[in-house]
Amino acid sequence: MKLVTRFEAASRSTPELHGLLREAFNAFAAAPRGSVERQSALESMHNIETELAARAPGL
Repeated sequence: MKLVTRFEAASRSTPELHGLLREAFNAFAAAPRGSVERQSALESMHNIETELAARAPGL
C-alpha cells in the first residue's frame, strides 16, 4: 500500500478516511513482518487516525 501522508489525509473526507483506514489495516495484516509494506501501512494508519481524531467533535 502507498503511504498516506498527513497532508493527503487532511485533504480527504471523513468517509474516505474510514475507507483508507480499512485498506491500510488489511494491508498491514497481509504484509510479512518486517517488510516495507507493513511499515508503510502502519504509518498510514497512524496518519489517518491522527487526522480523524483532529476532526472529532469537541471532547
